[in-house]
Amino acid sequence: MEKLWQKLSSLAFNRPQSHEQSETGPTTDRNAPPIPQNTSTWLEDILGFSPIDEKLYVIALTHRSIVHDHPEASDSNQRLEFLGDAVLDLIISELLYTVFPESDEGKLSSNRAKIVNRKSLAGFAGKISLGEHLLIGETADKINIQTSTSSLADAFEALIGALYLDKGLEETRKFIMRHVAGHVDIKKIDTVENNYKSRLIEYTQSCQIAPPVYTVVSEEGAEHEKLFTIEVSCDNRPLGKGSARRKKDAEQTAAREALEELEARKRSESD
Repeated sequence: MEKLWQKLSSLAFNRPQSHEQSETGPTTDRNAPPIPQNTSTWLEDILGFSPIDEKLYVIALTHRSIVHDHPEASDSNQRLEFLGDAVLDLIISELLYTVFPESDEGKLSSNRAKIVNRKSLAGFAGKISLGEHLLIGETADKINIQTSTSSLADAFEALIGALYLDKGLEETRKFIMRHVAGHVDIKKIDTVENNYKSRLIEYTQSCQIAPPVYTVVSEEGAEHEKLFTIEVSCDNRPLGKGSARRKKDAEQTAAREALEELEARKRSESD
């Protein structure tokens, strides 16, 4: 444990906490390792300002392997990932709501999924070299984690969560518009097909899992504006559910949830 902290401390600097922190949200009361100098410079570059509470960003960059090796060391980035996921969904949903005023909720959800998915998030993380600044346990495969789609996507969402707590919604929106929406052709995304049903079939075939079965769980509303809720299962195990005005859109949402569930299970089994 001492070696880990000495290694981080040798590259660290500390900045007094600003009084602005109380205005933007709570931080953690557990100790986090000091932030390395090169990471501090990197953060200022991608954020456009000096962080108020650097501990939040250290936690955002802390892979769970550190906590696995040293349970007393700090929090991992999983809680911040949860928060960042919600904030990212909100801001991208707001953007799509504005850009596509004629789209129903099913189409908006489909378009959001094209932007906010694990592969895309890992790509956005790669563009800002986030993997190079992850804090990783000594016993973990550092190179594999730094390039892992899952680890990069988690850390990117955690970084958004840290930014939200540190500076609030408006600065977080600027960051997302610059580092997410700025890399996506929003106007053309409506025409991009993101076929989760095909991907789910490919996934189940490659893993030798029974093919997916789609079931209409409910139909609500008048005949001309029905809301369909569809569930997808494999081997009679429900894996995802989606609702939309069109059955095809509901099936795509259900398939996306199923893929995320199957990939999460695979990650869990490999940990």
